[in-house]
Amino acid sequence: MHPALLEIHEYDGPGYRPLVDFDHWRVAVLNFSPELLPEHLTSMQRHNDTDEVFVLLAGRCILFTGEGRETVTRIHAEDLRPHRVYNVRQGVWHTHTLSPDARVLVVENQDTTWDNSPFTPLTDQQMGEIVRLAGELWPDTGE
Repeated sequence: MHPALLEIHEYDGPGYRPLVDFDHWRVAVLNFSPELLPEHLTSMQRHNDTDEVFVLLAGRCILFTGEGRETVTRIHAEDLRPHRVYNVRQGVWHTHTLSPDARVLVVENQDTTWDNSPFTPLTDQQMGEIVRLAGELWPDTGE
């Protein structure tokens, strides 16, 4: 197939990798990375200029969202189901943990950068809450 007709992209490495940027949107893949294990999550991020869409393609992923404007005041956990569209609204704190075989499709604004996507640190209590929630949702895996 000629590349002017069809682009084909894939990514099998660890973590996040943008694959397609076009006009105002970006499609990326998020794969397992050890720093995404529940016990390694120390902060949450929000996107000030865009919603962010997650679609679980393989494996398991827990999406953690945080209430609060300047800092996280309460944490929620959603065990993603394959092939459903999960839209994290603009300005919502979030992070995630993945199983080693996980593959997640991510769609966001093309101009999403560190400058418009701040992080907030989690307290020791909040980090413990993430580990506890992950253990409740995935008791059989130890993740």
